[in-house]
Amino acid sequence: MTEPPTLAAKPGMTTPLSPLLRKAQRLGLGPDELELLAVQRGCRHYSAGSETDLPRVSEYEFSNEELAIALLSTALRYEPHSIRCGAAMLGAPGNDPHRLARLAVRERSEIPVRHVAEAARRFEPENPFGEALVGGLPDAPLPRPGVLPHPTRFVAMTGFTRKGPGLVVEWLRPCTSRRLPP
Repeated sequence: MTEPPTLAAKPGMTTPLSPLLRKAQRLGLGPDELELLAVQRGCRHYSAGSETDLPRVSEYEFSNEELAIALLSTALRYEPHSIRCGAAMLGAPGNDPHRLARLAVRERSEIPVRHVAEAARRFEPENPFGEALVGGLPDAPLPRPGVLPHPTRFVAMTGFTRKGPGLVVEWLRPCTSRRLPP
C-alpha cells in the first residue's frame, strides 16, 4: 500500500522531516487524530458528530499553536480538511502570531501558513493577527493554483442578514464554549 502524497509532494516539492509531526506521533497523534483534536478543541464546524468531548492530549503537551502548524505541515498527508482545520486553529484564542511564524519556518510550512494568513488579512482587515502573522513569515512563493483550499473555505459567508440582503463574512476559528449536556 502506498502512502498518500504529502502537502509538499502535491506541487512537486521535497517532503521535509517534521520535528512537530514526530512529537505528535510520540503522543499518539496521527493525521486523523490531529483533526479530531482540533474538533475537540473547538473546531466544531469540522465535526463528524461522533467525536468524544475529552481531548486526548492536553494543551500543555501539545499547544494549539503546535496543532495549527502540524495540520498545515507540508510533511503531513495532503488532505484539504486538515488544511481547513489548521487554518481555523491558527486563530485559536491565545495563539501568538510570532510563535506561529517561527514554528512554520521550522516546519518548512511557510507557504500554507502564509496562504491562510493572507486570507485572514483579506477577510478580517480590522484584526491585527493576520498582519502580524504575515509580518513574521519570510517571503514565500505563491502556492500552485488548486493545491491549497480557496480562501473562502476558511470563512462562513451569508448573503442575507436580519436587516435584509448583505454579505456577512466570519472567519472560522475554534469556539471555546462547551456544549451543554442533554
